[in-house]
Amino acid sequence: MQVAGRVVVVTGAGSGMGRALALELLRRGAQVAAVDLRAEPLAETAALAAAGPRLSTHVLDITDQPAVAALPDAVIAAHGVVDAIVNNAGIIQPFVTIEDLDEAVMARVMDVNFWGTVHMVKAFLPHLRRRPEAHIANVSSMGGFLPVPGQVAYGASKAAVKLLTEGLYAELLDTGVGVSVIMPGAVATNITGNSGVAAPGGMDAAAAQAAAARTLSADAAARIMVDGIERDRLHIYVGRDSQLMGAAVRLAPKRATHLIQSKMKDLLGS
Repeated sequence: MQVAGRVVVVTGAGSGMGRALALELLRRGAQVAAVDLRAEPLAETAALAAAGPRLSTHVLDITDQPAVAALPDAVIAAHGVVDAIVNNAGIIQPFVTIEDLDEAVMARVMDVNFWGTVHMVKAFLPHLRRRPEAHIANVSSMGGFLPVPGQVAYGASKAAVKLLTEGLYAELLDTGVGVSVIMPGAVATNITGNSGVAAPGGMDAAAAQAAAARTLSADAAARIMVDGIERDRLHIYVGRDSQLMGAAVRLAPKRATHLIQSKMKDLLGS
């Protein structure tokens, strides 16, 4: 689906990949309904975009099912129609093993990453099915197909998003609704801070900056994501690491798991 002239809803649009996605979609001629939990970051996105009525902002908690159910009407009131949704909003867990992870934290991760995506899909799908052409893109993660020590609950939530999206693809094959699952690798965002999580291993600012320099920028990630949506790809791997580990886990899953375990062990200092 070409995005020019289309109305696209983006969750988590107040920062990071969500903001970059909103700006990239606007650059390519789309209208954007930007959704985020907090008003201030959304206002910053709107100021950066300077897109006038082509951008609307919607303060919303995607775990609030009744609020999400009301969102399509708000988007249609602002833009007339809705053609696509990009479910990008998500959080990670603290960098601890499953043994030490509080179950309430696990539930919150699942609520945001999985159930928030479900709420959005259920709310918007009836509207998307009425369009001549539409698209659903759900952001999973490299951690959704590769087990990452210290992020097991996060990975489980993103694996659930991956299979949910692949199931949607199968169910919607005979319709005009395209479906993509997006699997970013390491992207330079503030997901740790936005999730209320400390950097792994007590990483100081200098180390965090050095690590960020080795990751894909949010702007570059957004370009890859929108390219994949426009090419109607089911699987969109974002970053060289995601592409390589995607191949590795299919060819040699045990070896790939040992590799990521060794890297996380060094990072976490354990």
